[in-house]
Amino acid sequence: MTRIIDSLAEIADGYDVLVCDLWGCVHNGKVAYPAAIAALQAFRQGGGKVALMTNAPRPRRFVAEQIDRLGVPQDAWDDIVTSGDAAQDAMFAGRVGQNVWHVGPERDLGFFTETTDPRAPGIRRVPLEDAEGIVVTGPYDDMTETPEDYRARLETAQARGLPLLCANPDIVVDYGEQRLYCAGALAGLYEEMGGEALYFGKPHAPIYDLARRRLGVSGGRELAIGDGIGTDVAGAVAQGIDSIFVTGGLAAEHMGGDVERPEDSLLRAWLKAEGIAPTYAIGRLR
Repeated sequence: MTRIIDSLAEIADGYDVLVCDLWGCVHNGKVAYPAAIAALQAFRQGGGKVALMTNAPRPRRFVAEQIDRLGVPQDAWDDIVTSGDAAQDAMFAGRVGQNVWHVGPERDLGFFTETTDPRAPGIRRVPLEDAEGIVVTGPYDDMTETPEDYRARLETAQARGLPLLCANPDIVVDYGEQRLYCAGALAGLYEEMGGEALYFGKPHAPIYDLARRRLGVSGGRELAIGDGIGTDVAGAVAQGIDSIFVTGGLAAEHMGGDVERPEDSLLRAWLKAEGIAPTYAIGRLR
């Protein structure tokens, strides 16, 4: 049964490694959460290691720069592991061909260029009609577009049997008070059409394997933290590690009137409907 906790400190002594989601747990895209930062700092001061694990479709450097601008200090983490890092390796390996149709905003172009991998020059961004595969990092304009805006083009791609590489398995994210669609929503639509989609971020294994390599750990007591029940928590369950579900993120509207403290009955009913049980739950990371 999921245990509701008030702070990470209550259980921190039982773990050596944290893999902590960023968006919805440490920041909301606009501002960082001081209490979450303090909790991560305290965990590291106690001898633990922290990997900030995000389904952002960009290489590590861009995420590090983003959270620095938001005020997340470097002493709150040991490393950053992104879905973009894991997916980038698969793209360079030719998993969706050499000529790819890229769906995503200009800010994601670093997914193709930010690398020292000698295989990178072999990947070419081309129009849909010339593509062997698709790379989706997000909608072109995530402030206004929905997956339905891509239906016709995805139908064309599916009819040609093009594989789709999804660099961010998240379906939605909250940017301040606005909910935006992510690459995972487009990949989900493509699969509904009968297309093939490949995923490399949470909840899939490659990103966890990469985090362990980056931290230099091969065992130990691991704990995952996140507000995505189908990504952060599902990934932890698949990895056989404990998890803290942050209820004040994507699922906040289902947890009662106090975002800091979920109502026990509402939380348990919602988790039962989702068919998954995190080890712990907390309103906001602190």
